[in-house]
Amino acid sequence: MRRRRSLIIACLATGAIVLPLGWFWWSSLLPGEYSVMDMGYVEYGGGSTDHVHDEHNTISVADLGVSSQREADVEVDLVARQEGFTLASGRTIDGFTLNGESPGPLIEATQGELVEVRVLNESVEDGMSLHWHGIDVPNSMDGVAGVTQDAVMVGEEFTYRFVADQVGTYWYHSHQVSHEQVIGGLFGTVIVHPAENLRDEQRVVEVPAAVHIYDGRRTVNGEEGDVSVAASPGDAARVRVINTDNGPMPVWVSGAEYRVVAVDGYDINEPTRIEGDGVLVTAGGRADLEVVVPPGGARVELGGNTALLLGADAGTIAPTPAPQESVDFLTYGSPTDLDFNPDDADRDFEYTIGRRPGFLDGKPGLWWTVNGHMYPDLPMFAVSEGDIVQMTITNSSGEVHPMHLHGHHAIVVARDGQPATGSPWWVDSLNVRDGESYDIAFVADNPGIWMDHCHNLPHAAEGLVAHLMYSGYSTPYLVGGEVNNEPE
Repeated sequence: MRRRRSLIIACLATGAIVLPLGWFWWSSLLPGEYSVMDMGYVEYGGGSTDHVHDEHNTISVADLGVSSQREADVEVDLVARQEGFTLASGRTIDGFTLNGESPGPLIEATQGELVEVRVLNESVEDGMSLHWHGIDVPNSMDGVAGVTQDAVMVGEEFTYRFVADQVGTYWYHSHQVSHEQVIGGLFGTVIVHPAENLRDEQRVVEVPAAVHIYDGRRTVNGEEGDVSVAASPGDAARVRVINTDNGPMPVWVSGAEYRVVAVDGYDINEPTRIEGDGVLVTAGGRADLEVVVPPGGARVELGGNTALLLGADAGTIAPTPAPQESVDFLTYGSPTDLDFNPDDADRDFEYTIGRRPGFLDGKPGLWWTVNGHMYPDLPMFAVSEGDIVQMTITNSSGEVHPMHLHGHHAIVVARDGQPATGSPWWVDSLNVRDGESYDIAFVADNPGIWMDHCHNLPHAAEGLVAHLMYSGYSTPYLVGGEVNNEPE
């Protein structure tokens, strides 16, 4: 009798453990296809709750584009392949190419021009797409498989059209299985030049610098080690640093002062000269450095193991160690008026990043959370067109997260409660360290459904993804399905 009682107690105890675990496992399984509009729960941020879910009474994101009647000013044809290729440095990589190379071709436009990019997927097995990182394109052109389009499968084509009305440094990359395709080389640089040259009195040397780690070794524009740049004393070198990797990268200058003249495509107001400090460029972020080349040249150090040598004699300059301090963009430059008041916010959201054990699609692990919830039970931040939006991003997850909002630039209002006092600091990619909190604000002026995710792309693949959703808009595209759309 005692043995039977012990057996019953043991079975009950086992059931008390196994049954809840089984329920958590089962409830974490993702359907074979689903709409991001059905994910999680809607968060209104204290604003209107008139958000519409009925796709028959909404505008499809597929209809948000540029008129087909307008002719393109810049036309680019790209062929995407999954193949081995040789870097400019001579090293062979097994990954992805655009027109047979990685990085892909540099795309340049002048402000106001219409850019048309036709993409053919020749051999990328999982399908591919192109996201225009930092360019606030119409939603149908955002390039997110399963949200704004279907993945472009082998043998298929897709044409992207957008007006390049934002001057600055940007980049493009795949947003289908991006945690594999971007690290494998499916990306390139975009530069939008101003319509007028405001620096006629001084020669400006343009230096695109797309930094990427291939198979554990850092490169700049596909080259390894120190890369020489033709520049003469007195030239103003505009070094357009693009961090295409998954973690933050320090940048500094040996042998000269410099200024940071733009961040994430937006100019800094009255930037001051910097000597001794570095710049931390977050994953996905960009920083434009202006270096007036001295007689002996200068070195722009990119992460500490590759550099741009500005001038014929720059190779004789000894590299300086990484600075202990980085430029604080909360106070850098001079303030100027905004065209909206963040304090008049119509929506006020919390985006709190954490981590906890659990199951994600049946897999046990330690997963990211947003506001205490794991993917796909995440907030859909609902806005109406014209809203002023405030968002507080707080990180208590134990790791740094480069947070990237699609389709919008946001102004940094405060960090850890300290108000911004320098130039307006506009970002589309924000480095949020563990223990930090940022208040940002933006105007909801680009309707559609937009990803708001960590740009450490493996983190996004592990569920650190939310969405900004405009009232009155819906998407016909599905994650998964026959096309097997995988936005991350």
